[in-house]
Amino acid sequence: MGSGALRERPVTLYATRAADFLVAEALDGTVEGCVGLRAHPADPGEGRGPAGVVYNFCVSGPSQGSGVGARLLRAVLARARAQSLGALFTATTGGGGLFLRYGFAPTTVRLAPSRWVESLDPRRDARILARTL
Repeated sequence: MGSGALRERPVTLYATRAADFLVAEALDGTVEGCVGLRAHPADPGEGRGPAGVVYNFCVSGPSQGSGVGARLLRAVLARARAQSLGALFTATTGGGGLFLRYGFAPTTVRLAPSRWVESLDPRRDARILARTL
């Protein structure tokens, strides 16, 4: 959050949504990264099934490039399949290279869960990526 790469959120959000998160830890207990997956029910009248949103995906500086991010993303994909989600969405202000390597592609907000779209901060000018499962 300090670098601006992640959107600042209140601590209470993390407390109430702790079950959304997967956390990668080193053998010494140091947190190497985390990622949240929030399931959204189908939007009424849209003709699409439930979808997931990947959020607060981060890897600590010292762990970047070590495969932690790829392991977290594979785990999120597996969790989303287990929840029978039809698609995953994310918003990124970065290049999104890892997401693109794992089958995500640029999309429009029209295809994303409406409640999530309403929560996006337009000042961040984030790019929306999606992947079907």
